[in-house]
Amino acid sequence: MPAQETADSRPVRIDAVVLDEDGRVVVKKVDLAPPGPGEVRVRVAAAGVCHSDLHVTAGAWQVPRPVVLGHEGSGVVTALGDGVDELEVGDHVVLSWVPGCGNCRPCRAGRPAQCALVASVVAPGGVLYDGTTRLSEAGRPIHHYLGVSSFAQEVVVPHSGAIKVRSDAPLEDIAIIGCAIATGVGAVRNTAAVRPKSTVAVIGCGGVGLACVQAARIAGAIRILAVDVVAEKLALATELGATETVDAAAAPDVVAALRAVEPDGYDYVFDAIGKITTTEQAIAALGLGGAAVIVGLPAQGERAMFDPLALAESDQRILGCNYGSSIPHRDIPALVDEVMAGRLDLSSMISGRRPLSEAADALTDLAAGHALRQLLIPNRRGSATI
Repeated sequence: MPAQETADSRPVRIDAVVLDEDGRVVVKKVDLAPPGPGEVRVRVAAAGVCHSDLHVTAGAWQVPRPVVLGHEGSGVVTALGDGVDELEVGDHVVLSWVPGCGNCRPCRAGRPAQCALVASVVAPGGVLYDGTTRLSEAGRPIHHYLGVSSFAQEVVVPHSGAIKVRSDAPLEDIAIIGCAIATGVGAVRNTAAVRPKSTVAVIGCGGVGLACVQAARIAGAIRILAVDVVAEKLALATELGATETVDAAAAPDVVAALRAVEPDGYDYVFDAIGKITTTEQAIAALGLGGAAVIVGLPAQGERAMFDPLALAESDQRILGCNYGSSIPHRDIPALVDEVMAGRLDLSSMISGRRPLSEAADALTDLAAGHALRQLLIPNRRGSATI
């Protein structure tokens, strides 16, 4: 049958970055089965290297191993499974790590970022909707990471995890929309609903934090204070819209430094790191009626402390933010449009483009704070495999 109507029944051999049972990050040749019903295959143009991948490799989050890493990416549709009619071969797509099923209670309520099937089957099981994987090595199953596994030359994902976007957008750059931009911008717009003329602080100026800064600027915040320990990141935050900065490496008390700029506290504080200290700082820096938005994700099992009486008396809120409370099919194409209109700057946030063979080094650089959003280019020559 024609390729645009159905997938070839044969698996394809691809290069992929695998976290093995011993915790090693290695590039291997693996088999990728064709897409099943409701699934699509995508040739990956670029994959963003995110702190979530780092949490997995460091053992802070438990996922089934072996697993092909990566959950942020973009590419071109190469094959369709049965029943997929909203996509065509050749479509440009951004990959979404919450491929909403459309049938569970949160999806029916218009909250696909909280999809119950993703939360109970796809993410913890390292599988697709049907509880199985399309990845294998010598007949042995390999798991998917968050239903994406974008550190690979090609992926098979649920059709709802491949969001069609305009074909004139820079395909590599828009890879970071799938996580960093959708999460950071969504935290400001969807989770917090930042109002014009409000005061905002953003703790952490990685990819998600810088997306928060840009969204706060677009929302019309009159003060946007950026906090980080790396001077270069603070400088970039200023270019992207921050009105003031705090070097947390030089400040003996970050909350005091925040309040020195805004003595009455902030309307919104975004924790874009997810450490216990930064979460507690975000809450402590709030003003009356303020909202602390927890965007960065900590290691499993950690607990933060706050004064509930002070929170109640000050009419403050603590808001959890998963994937920017996004509706991917609505928000991702709109974000691409904003990039093309010059409202959102992606290129300044991308600090490097590397082949798959440098995935382990990219994760090391991210852990050391040397990089913002690095892109792995899976189909670039030079990827060494074993």
